[in-house]
Amino acid sequence: MTREDHMEIVKVLNNNVVLATDSDGSQVILTGRGLGFQKSAGQRVDPAKIVEVFTPSTREEYVTLRDFLVNISPEYIGVARMIVDAAQAEWQTTFQQALIVALADHLVFAVKRAETGTVTPHPLKGEVSHLFPNEYQMARRSIAMAREVGRLPLSDEDAVAITLHFVNAIAFATNDLSQTFAMTEVLSQVFEVLESAYGREFPTDDINSARFVTHLRYFFSRAASGQQLAEQPRVQRVGP
Repeated sequence: MTREDHMEIVKVLNNNVVLATDSDGSQVILTGRGLGFQKSAGQRVDPAKIVEVFTPSTREEYVTLRDFLVNISPEYIGVARMIVDAAQAEWQTTFQQALIVALADHLVFAVKRAETGTVTPHPLKGEVSHLFPNEYQMARRSIAMAREVGRLPLSDEDAVAITLHFVNAIAFATNDLSQTFAMTEVLSQVFEVLESAYGREFPTDDINSARFVTHLRYFFSRAASGQQLAEQPRVQRVGP
């Protein structure tokens, strides 16, 4: 008998999402195609239909998950779970379940962009692919899996956003956030110096600032590890 075999429905949220009790009596949110169809409180959950089990720890987390899951197809959750499983196996780690939610949410909007022809090149593709090569390759594999298994028409441009999801998830999984916080503080001070020197504000949310920040993060990472660039930049001669 598995954990799912002992689950009992507490409330049907829609045809694909139910609130249930776990084997130890704790409440969980389950998602799966047809999981709540013609079901009512007190009935057993069909374990074969369960795509994902979410265990909210607070009332606020329950409300957030509930509102998200009732408005998303369980197929997106399934593809996100497949991607997370592959990434965990690749890096021999365990990610927080929030990564599944973040990836599923990204997949929904990525498919909409692809279907409406509104995909645009990501401005940080070059920087991100060089700064996080392993995560970027995993993101490309994720897109291939989503296309082949989930039949989702994702664009190659989605690799950048998925890469950044992995980067954040790895930081939380390893509890290695101190350098990130320190880097954030230094970046804030850099912009203060620039604004003081040039006498104007530099919006941190535009493309130019994003590129600048990415280059600084790359520099900070190399400085912290004591690594230098393998190749020196070429100086182009101008004139005779």
